[in-house]
Amino acid sequence: MNNKTRPNEWYVSNFEKFESKLNGQSESFVHTIRKDAINRLNEMEFPTTRDEEWKYTNVAPLLKNDFLPTYSFENPKINSEDLRKYIFENFECDILVFVNGLFNDELSKVGKLPSGAVVDSLNNVIKNNPDLIKDKFNTLTKVQNAFNALNNAYGVDGAVIFIPDGIILERPIQLVYLGGNGTDKVLSLPRNLIIAGKNAQAKILANYAGYGDVPYFTNTVTEIFADESAIIDYYKTQHENTNSYHIDRTDINQKGKSVFSHTAFSFGGLLVRSDINSELEGEFMECNYYGLNLARENQHVDTHTFVDHAKPNCQSNELYKTILDDKARGVFSGKIMVRQDAQKTNAYQSNKAVLLSKTATIDSKPQLEIYADDVKCSHGATVGSLDEEAYMYIRSRGIPDDLAKSMLIRAFANDVVDNVKIEEVKEQLNHLIFEHLQRVEITDISKY
Repeated sequence: MNNKTRPNEWYVSNFEKFESKLNGQSESFVHTIRKDAINRLNEMEFPTTRDEEWKYTNVAPLLKNDFLPTYSFENPKINSEDLRKYIFENFECDILVFVNGLFNDELSKVGKLPSGAVVDSLNNVIKNNPDLIKDKFNTLTKVQNAFNALNNAYGVDGAVIFIPDGIILERPIQLVYLGGNGTDKVLSLPRNLIIAGKNAQAKILANYAGYGDVPYFTNTVTEIFADESAIIDYYKTQHENTNSYHIDRTDINQKGKSVFSHTAFSFGGLLVRSDINSELEGEFMECNYYGLNLARENQHVDTHTFVDHAKPNCQSNELYKTILDDKARGVFSGKIMVRQDAQKTNAYQSNKAVLLSKTATIDSKPQLEIYADDVKCSHGATVGSLDEEAYMYIRSRGIPDDLAKSMLIRAFANDVVDNVKIEEVKEQLNHLIFEHLQRVEITDISKY
């Protein structure tokens, strides 16, 4: 239990000891970033419900814990058979595995890549080829709160994906992040950087999972650059243990004619917060956000999105769906900014929630801020229970109660799941949906 006046003090007081264990990283270009971040962390406060952007999410329970930073604990011994419990299987992919934010070379597997392409750990790239990332690293994500500063100060590893101009990565890349060690209250701080050159293409699956039942804290930051005409499909799944905390920030920068799609699935975690932000810095671009949040018992899941239309002739689409049971709480806040020069913008946002119990709650805040006059923009939010009329119709066909409800859940989630372009992953996601909600699984709704 943290008895200090400010939660910051635990991390500030341990920083010098942590930095002494960095094995050469103190000589790298990230050292200045790290020192600046710990100074900022010392000056800042963690957000509270008095902050507008955090008014529905109370992080006080998280801050009562003294989580141990990297190199203060032992990582669990995980073999390839153990790993199978946490990964998406049955399709060919390259895999990078990180255990509590540190790269595990033995469990990772990367095949032959096209010339110039890099799929590696941040720590390796900083040591062996720092010029590859020096101009991009930490340029998108600004320190807006103490969680961002904490990642900058203590994060030592993560994934680096570099795709040169004109290169198409045929195999998807699965990034696996295991949090917790089953004994200690662990702080896991992955820091990821994805750079796609002109006309580059890739499918990336970021998979966050939990090890053991002891509470731990994942605080992750990802920066993504999509150059002209690049096509990036980014999938994020989060099924950490239900005692854990998960704070995520993802920042995306797109250039002209690029297409970026972010599809997120949240199943686990006691308290989960995701901030996803896109800068559209060119014309004729497409930005897609899709998300499915599932929560039960006392889980709290919060998604904040921001799409910044700075140039004309661009399109953004957002579809977020939430299914809540028991006493779970959901939050969605989505903001679309259309700047004065961004004429001919098409921007759409939809947030829909289904409450499976009378004690589940959701707060939804869709927002449009428009300074251009020749645009097509819309947003909307709906909250309700499962469609009673459809439920009664299904029951009238002789289908049992539990199965009827599962069919409606499957139909509600399909709009998001169908955006996954890796069929094997799509099938396994459907299994996770019903497993988490503890409902009868529907494998193929077309059979009924």
